[in-house]
Amino acid sequence: MSRQIFLDTETTGLSPDSGDRIVEIGCVEMVNRRLTGRHLHFYINPERLNSEDAVRVHGLTDEFLADKPPSAALVDQIMDYCEGAEVIIHNAAFDIGFLNAELARCGKGKFTDHIDGVIDTLLMAREMFPGKSNNLDALCRRLEVDNSHRTLHGALMDAELLAEVYINMTRGQDALLIEADDESGGEGQGAFDVAAIDLRSFDLPVIQPTQEEADAFDKALQDLDKASGGKSLWKSLEAVL
Repeated sequence: MSRQIFLDTETTGLSPDSGDRIVEIGCVEMVNRRLTGRHLHFYINPERLNSEDAVRVHGLTDEFLADKPPSAALVDQIMDYCEGAEVIIHNAAFDIGFLNAELARCGKGKFTDHIDGVIDTLLMAREMFPGKSNNLDALCRRLEVDNSHRTLHGALMDAELLAEVYINMTRGQDALLIEADDESGGEGQGAFDVAAIDLRSFDLPVIQPTQEEADAFDKALQDLDKASGGKSLWKSLEAVL
């Protein structure tokens, strides 16, 4: 079984080394590339004040967080949920730094000691889209993931968006429905036979272009050849054929 967790945090500031703490954590589970709907979500009392800049990002005020449980009361539930999974995070170094700091306060070791590895989608995106903006909003726009409801950052909402982004960055939505290497072997779970079809039995019509269409196509080829400085490859291919 392949189990992956999409994880995001919101914090009081940018530096756990300076005492900043987690105020929200959101996790979304995917098993064998199927979203299970089994989420984990907590608001957390950071036991310190938020920075003004952080509140502008996530909207979680000190007053709202005052009656929420501290991280020490939640850390076992969070780690039980993540135990043994591959965890997928956007800009993983940031979130893992904060998670490590919270675990250290409880004597629980490092976050990576409890899981099966980390995938950083920011690094993935930089390889796939070099030179482009690769924050979560930009990836949602590029990969046609609806983030119109995202006015403030929210850990659970961002984890859900990240799951959709990751699916589209890897194999797309169809991968949630059918796995070619499905190991379940059960009926109705992806194991089915497909009848072979001999395409030679079909008499496919060939539709010729009109003279106007052919002239427009030739003009487009000439423009491309001119734009490439005469380096078009189709001329050499035509000579071979």
